[in-house]
Amino acid sequence: MEKKRLNVVCAIIREGDKYLCTQRLRKGPSYIAERWEFPGGKVEDNENDYEALRREIREEMDWDIYVGSRLGTIEHEYPDFILKLTAYDCLARDNEFKLLAHLDSKWLTKEEFPSLEWTEADKILIQALWK
Repeated sequence: MEKKRLNVVCAIIREGDKYLCTQRLRKGPSYIAERWEFPGGKVEDNENDYEALRREIREEMDWDIYVGSRLGTIEHEYPDFILKLTAYDCLARDNEFKLLAHLDSKWLTKEEFPSLEWTEADKILIQALWK
């Protein structure tokens, strides 16, 4: 049986030399539960990447962001689905967000990224964006 394909977008939000990293909830498969990721979510059939990213950040963080240019796309095959992950350079007017769908958040420099246990797709994305 062919694996389900998911089209996901994420926000790379920077403040100075630090980037916003969010920790997934304790649900879903063990290989992604409680792992770290850049915030974002699935693109629905009726929306483009920009609309999806703004909607996901609003739903999960009650936060309005500006979605800028596309930084890169990676594809990763998990045991039960294939993920296409596209990252966008994003800006926020303030840091007044709420964690409605995450356990935790941290602002880290790229040198500090290895201190977190990332999802496999986000690990690949980090390698692609910060070679």
